[in-house]
Amino acid sequence: MSVAVIGAGAFGTALAVSLAAKGPVTLWGRDTGWSESRENPRLPGVTLPANIHVTSDLAQITQQTVLLALPAQSLGGFLAAEGARLDGRNLVSCAKGIDLGTLEGPSVLIRAACPAAIVAVLTGPSFAADIARGLPTALTLACADADAAKALQHQLSTPNLRLYRTTDVAGAEMGGALKNVIAIAAGAAIGAGYGDSARAAVITRGFAEMQRLAAAMQAQPETLAGLSGLGDLVLTCTSEQSRNFRYGQALGAGRDFDARTTVEGAATARAVAALAARLGLDLPISTLIAGLAEGRIAMEQALQILLNRPLKEE
Repeated sequence: MSVAVIGAGAFGTALAVSLAAKGPVTLWGRDTGWSESRENPRLPGVTLPANIHVTSDLAQITQQTVLLALPAQSLGGFLAAEGARLDGRNLVSCAKGIDLGTLEGPSVLIRAACPAAIVAVLTGPSFAADIARGLPTALTLACADADAAKALQHQLSTPNLRLYRTTDVAGAEMGGALKNVIAIAAGAAIGAGYGDSARAAVITRGFAEMQRLAAAMQAQPETLAGLSGLGDLVLTCTSEQSRNFRYGQALGAGRDFDARTTVEGAATARAVAALAARLGLDLPISTLIAGLAEGRIAMEQALQILLNRPLKEE
């Protein structure tokens, strides 16, 4: 059974390349002027297999299973305009973030726009370049419908993509979204010259924040300890392949960052800060990253705020 991928960025293109090992794939993007060359400039050095059909016409997305590989802050607008034509299908979100307008995760947006769809989430520690090169990658597939999850797990697993399933959609989504915020903080620590020990502290205390918010969102604690939480957190906080980490490095060093690069964690930090205020949660790292991303506080102020917090038990 063929599948479709909506979103021809680096990650969507990489997923299409991997899935093409099992059969035809349709890849949709707004700008497909590169399609004749069979090399997407967002994923340089990777030639698309012949059985990937690239299109900018949504009418050609006829498959029952569709992966939505769109930025988290673009997903809501896309669904408002095009969701009706996708209703009733298997819709798999590949976005990692929290919508700023609604403070909801991608699965909630999809269910609202496509009430008859089977909704799933694909997330976990992964870089587009690794997937496209055929390197082994393990991801979490979350779907509330256990039978649908099993079917999608078999359909979307490939020679280099190993999927582990869960019914905890909220936990998988929260892990994927929040790790980007903590990755910015880890990058800021390195960019400011605070060293690897500071980064380790950020990762550890950031993971505690992830667990705190996920629990408030009715997620299962063990999900955050898996691929979509801790696994993705470690990868994103320790590799310069991560855009969120590099963005944090630029913040910490006081350098400009390429405004054309999508940094999901910057918007998600603002959403997390709003959620923390609504839920009465203490999420100091996430709140400070929101302030840094908005330019409301400087790196030196952020450090002092963290160091001057009350001493307490771990």
